[in-house]
Amino acid sequence: MLEQADLNRIQDPDTRRLVQLLANLYEQSLTDCDTLRAEVQRLKDEINRLKGEQGKPDIKPNNKPAAPQDSDHSSEEQRRKPRPHTKATKNDKIVIDRTEVVPLDKTTLPADAVFKGYEEVVVQNLVLKTDNILFQRAKYYSASTHMTYLAPLPPGYEGGFGPDLKALTLSLHHLGNLSEPNLLTFLTHAGIQVSAGWISDFLTKGQENFHQEKAEIGLAGLASGPWQQTDDTATRVNGVNQHCHVVGNPLFTTYTTLPNKDRRAVLTALLNGQPPPFVLTPEVLASEAVASMPRKWRRVLSKWPLHTVWDEESVIARLDAGMPTLSSQARKRLLDEMAVAGYHAQASVPVAALLLCDDAAQFPGLTRDLGLCWVHDARHYRKLLPHLPCHREALEAFEERYWKYYERLLAYREHPDGETRERLWEDFDTLFQADTGYAHLDYRIQQSRANKDKLLQVLSHPEIPLHNNASELAVRRRVRKRDVSFGPRTPAGVRAWDTFQTIAATAQKLGVSFIAYVADRVSGRNEMPSLASLIAERAREINLGASWA
Repeated sequence: MLEQADLNRIQDPDTRRLVQLLANLYEQSLTDCDTLRAEVQRLKDEINRLKGEQGKPDIKPNNKPAAPQDSDHSSEEQRRKPRPHTKATKNDKIVIDRTEVVPLDKTTLPADAVFKGYEEVVVQNLVLKTDNILFQRAKYYSASTHMTYLAPLPPGYEGGFGPDLKALTLSLHHLGNLSEPNLLTFLTHAGIQVSAGWISDFLTKGQENFHQEKAEIGLAGLASGPWQQTDDTATRVNGVNQHCHVVGNPLFTTYTTLPNKDRRAVLTALLNGQPPPFVLTPEVLASEAVASMPRKWRRVLSKWPLHTVWDEESVIARLDAGMPTLSSQARKRLLDEMAVAGYHAQASVPVAALLLCDDAAQFPGLTRDLGLCWVHDARHYRKLLPHLPCHREALEAFEERYWKYYERLLAYREHPDGETRERLWEDFDTLFQADTGYAHLDYRIQQSRANKDKLLQVLSHPEIPLHNNASELAVRRRVRKRDVSFGPRTPAGVRAWDTFQTIAATAQKLGVSFIAYVADRVSGRNEMPSLASLIAERAREINLGASWA
């Protein structure tokens, strides 16, 4: 009976509240049963495996079913707007390398056939062939100096392999995600006599010019606007779990692999790979991290010099000497606060005014403002799995209102004005009212309402996106490479992965061919402008910080 109950038809408010309470208790019991059922099955499978048996078999259906609601938390269907499909032309983007006239045998034509010109057809082709060169280097000997003089090889031909082959190897590995064993197979079939050791060494060593370009990309990108996006994903380094942090905006993306994903790791990514300095300021002394310490340690800390810059080793040594029994948790909170203060005090790297991210615990407080992703917020609602029809209807009705409000925010980004801004600010409170009668939904609504300032940063800064999809796409590049190559095994490999993924992702955003760019640098021509200079140029054109001016 409860499942068919229509609460809106109950006239007496006390009775309606009582039935709502019973419905929520029933909903909670069903949810708990589902959770316990899955846990019992997991434990049964584990017991069977410990006995040397097998768990419940995972039999795949013949036809792939639609993703169940409990595993599909995407909001793409709600956000996507149908658009008329128009096939884009590509011929105007194709560079013609040669023109070839195709004649027609006149003897096959009627006698009155008249020539009417040519009909043009563009055909794309790619030629892959060896270009092995025997260099005969001029060699001279001077008796007066007792020295031999040898003509140098052209730039890029060092090490027994030419620049085109080197550029192809880098492109296939970092752009095409071809693993080192498959690279060896490919190059061998292409007629190149190469070893696995050369491929490994070339991909990870001697790439200082590219590492320098990566550093310049990071500095130029961080200076290109006052807001940045960030996200992270797991990365295995020599079999050990680490984390790849991405930072970027519409003009660049940097990759930084670090052992952790905590607040100091995020600050390291925001500092272009450099660890944050540690500074004690009045704000740190007034923070909750210090206020929660025992009084004796607060007195010790109050005697430390303010605004002095320490590195991590120095500040830890000072803590060991002056506050030896401070708990590890209190120490970490203090170091985090000092690192945030150090980030804002340093002047070597531009400080972000706003960070756009998800609602993970390591992000709040790092920058002056924080913008939350609406897509991540919506996933919390997609994860709700109501059993009662009245609760399903309440969730569906709320999600419909949610995405209509999201559409209004999108329209505001295109044409911001003060009146619309005020109306959207007020309507947020109307939308996020926890009075649906479905307890789980009401709790989630309260969580979103508490993040009002973070979700509505777009009203003050229309140039920022409403979601963090760009960062998620950036980490997906690492995930795809991780799926193929598992992970780097050495610090040099980690650095190479970060450097070339930074260059590839940034080149894509700037509309630059990664293949052409790498070939230009490997050959030593250096004719193409650096990506860092293009970032600075585009930043002046599009003004990513218009609302901050």
